[in-house]
Amino acid sequence: MIENFQHEKVNVNAYQNPKNGMYFCGDSYYVNATDNYFICVVADGLGSGEFAHDASQAVISAAKAREKEDVTEIMKACNEAMKNKRGAAVSVFKVNYDKQEVVYSCVGNIRFFLYPPSEKLIYPLPVKGYLSGKPQNMKTHRFPFSSKMKFFVYSDGLNIPSVRKYIKDIPSATSLLEIAEIFTTDGMDDVTIISGEIL
Repeated sequence: MIENFQHEKVNVNAYQNPKNGMYFCGDSYYVNATDNYFICVVADGLGSGEFAHDASQAVISAAKAREKEDVTEIMKACNEAMKNKRGAAVSVFKVNYDKQEVVYSCVGNIRFFLYPPSEKLIYPLPVKGYLSGKPQNMKTHRFPFSSKMKFFVYSDGLNIPSVRKYIKDIPSATSLLEIAEIFTTDGMDDVTIISGEIL
């Protein structure tokens, strides 16, 4: 239920659960870290079940193939991958260590919070809608990077009233399970929650 990803520059915990115990989860995610960058992609396929899973997996495949590129190009590739698919809400953020910046883009109802040591919570607003393969308005946000920066990303299966209250303790696997238990909608939707600290 909880997967942990560790690298000398990042520590990540991820929780995922499909709707109503279904075999296929309509959400997919991907995290990877190198000495040059860290990337996190979350895709929420429209609806649920096999076709939603197929759409979200297509997003992840496209992102993996282009992950060394800028976030704008990754998002374009993800959108292209949605042709003849059901469509998906998609969030991509990438830390570029050389440029000392965090780059973020999202279309759809995936929430992203960044919590630097200054304790000023950053919450860039996503673009409404979803990626469908058609021309899409996408915004890219850039933020200065600082070590010990925490992040929290989740799909719409989580309904949490105040992220600020919980993000200080993230990324604890125990706290993530507690959050999932309290604020998920009793299996009424696919849910993905990813928390981490960029070291």
